[in-house]
Amino acid sequence: MKDLISILDVSVPDLERLMADAARLKAERAEGCCHPLLVGRSLAMIFEKPSTRTRVSFEVGMYELGGHALHLNQEDMQLRRGEAVSDTARVLSRYVSAVMIRANRHETIEEFAAHATVPVINGLSDREHPCQLLADIFTIRERFGRTDGLVAAWVGDGNNVCNSLILAAGLTGMEVRVAAPAPYAPDPAVVARGRAEGGRIISASTPEQAVAGADVIFTDTWVSMGAEVEEAARRQAFAGYRVDDRLVGLAADGAVVLHCLPAHRGDEITDDILDGPRSAVWDEAENRLHVQKAVLASLLSPFDERSFQQMLLG
Repeated sequence: MKDLISILDVSVPDLERLMADAARLKAERAEGCCHPLLVGRSLAMIFEKPSTRTRVSFEVGMYELGGHALHLNQEDMQLRRGEAVSDTARVLSRYVSAVMIRANRHETIEEFAAHATVPVINGLSDREHPCQLLADIFTIRERFGRTDGLVAAWVGDGNNVCNSLILAAGLTGMEVRVAAPAPYAPDPAVVARGRAEGGRIISASTPEQAVAGADVIFTDTWVSMGAEVEEAARRQAFAGYRVDDRLVGLAADGAVVLHCLPAHRGDEITDDILDGPRSAVWDEAENRLHVQKAVLASLLSPFDERSFQQMLLG
């Protein structure tokens, strides 16, 4: 990978390497081992939207790899005063080793990457959330040992995380079923692209149809950032899309529930599911750190692949 703008930037070999490296980094972190792979490297983090997990995981990840992260609020930059995205990209490329952007519009990240000379990472956009989806894949592999052949059900808003899941269906080998109210269904172009990439994607008519026999159940907030003006309409549309004990009971034995957080308890998911034995949500949140460390090392490590693997192995 040169950049991580879309989950489609990740090839099968990329995915296998990232998953293996993340697993090793996670295990060795638990043992108190650190890897100074990115000494002297810096990551600029541009936030157009607020963040908890994205900011903390990237900042801690860079620190633990020996590098440095800079938090750049859009209001504190010349972007606020109308500086062109392309100009900001050119300048930051002279200062830092990579840029992570959490943007309102996917096109902003694409424009930035087109003019940057350093790797650019999509920390979230209105179209995709590839970092989250990589952490989800890692979490599923931890629970099942694989993704190929599993059934993943998405219940709720056909948003950016849902888009990345759809686009990754071919990459992971999972069957992806999506249950969303018609006004909030995924973009048909995204579904078509996912199928063109070899993914098996099913538009379910009800949450029950999506979840029946599923191995993994995904959900997310009904009201994403920027959609607050539609809150009343969304609450009405999603009233039957709550992930609760009744719905989860339709899934396969051993099925797990994922939520990228923040969760609105009692809306899209109930407390007993979020905090219960089916939940892999807290592992999922932690895994943002380990997978993003693997991504950062892959994009920024000054070592070749063999040296990188040798360092990980101690």
